[in-house]
Amino acid sequence: MDSNKSMELLKKAKEGDQEAKSELVSLNLGLVWSVVKRFTNRGYEIEDLFQIGSIGLLKAIEKFDFSYNVKFSTYAVPMIIGEIRRYIRDDRPIKMARSLRDLSIKIQYTKEKLAKELNREPTIAELAEELGADPEELVIGLEAVQPIISLNEVAFQEDGSPIYYMDQINGDEHQQNQWLDTIALKEALSKLDKLERQIIILRYFKDKTQTEVAKILGITQVQVSRLEKKILAKIRNMLT
Repeated sequence: MDSNKSMELLKKAKEGDQEAKSELVSLNLGLVWSVVKRFTNRGYEIEDLFQIGSIGLLKAIEKFDFSYNVKFSTYAVPMIIGEIRRYIRDDRPIKMARSLRDLSIKIQYTKEKLAKELNREPTIAELAEELGADPEELVIGLEAVQPIISLNEVAFQEDGSPIYYMDQINGDEHQQNQWLDTIALKEALSKLDKLERQIIILRYFKDKTQTEVAKILGITQVQVSRLEKKILAKIRNMLT
């Protein structure tokens, strides 16, 4: 949706124009669906999550402040996510599927057990092997008990330079999906060593070229290229 049109509708909606508000909601329902799709397979009806996400959209319209100087969709995405996560958190004792709840409990127990044995956090692959479950099932189980993520929470911090989740949000739907994927990578990235984290953060969070990364780290571009391939393979292994 055109950013200028969105701002015009927002101004009218905040002035009490119900038609403008309805049009703004209608134009952003695709945004709600793009977020809702990330919460499937959790024991909830997707239509219910869509309704909850729509409430988040309405709250975003009500609370949006033009002084933020961001696109409306940029502001709305975390509001929609937050509303759905609150619903899942508050309604979990009733709505969460029994199998998913049981799996989540087993994962937490096994995670603590392996952490003591290995003296480190176990990988997804290690948890899957110990439980005899598919890695995808484990990811769903782990996400089911994740706390709500604040927009102002630090995603990563390297050498005193914090990177907030807000920094990763973009008004474009494709970029929003990339940002949501970034949240899922947080645990994997935290297990990398300092040099590995620096390379990934500089390349994929600060949009540096391999040549620029090489200059910053004092190594060659060829070394950055080789290390990057190894690190990405390592991350894929953690998540599969």
